[in-house]
Amino acid sequence: MSFQADLDAIEERTGLTPRQLVELAHAKGFDEPSAKAGDVVAWLKEDYDVGRGHAMALWHVIKNGPQISTKHVGTTGTHSDESDTPWLDGKVTRPQA
Repeated sequence: MSFQADLDAIEERTGLTPRQLVELAHAKGFDEPSAKAGDVVAWLKEDYDVGRGHAMALWHVIKNGPQISTKHVGTTGTHSDESDTPWLDGKVTRPQA
């Protein structure tokens, strides 16, 4: 599954865009230097029934911003992403490539 697909799946599960979830995470202090991935995983599981793999994609955005590695950009296969900057503002508003 691509990084963008992980974020899209979180949106489908929660009804919130990745950006909205990042804002909620900020309000909960999950972007503080002392925050741990496990805290975010537990929060998303408890409140939204989001699995660990998807939660870890959001954790990456919370800690590092939306920039991801170019390793899979433009490749073929399961992990292929169109861009090294995932869209955080919802599937409906994502520009078409």
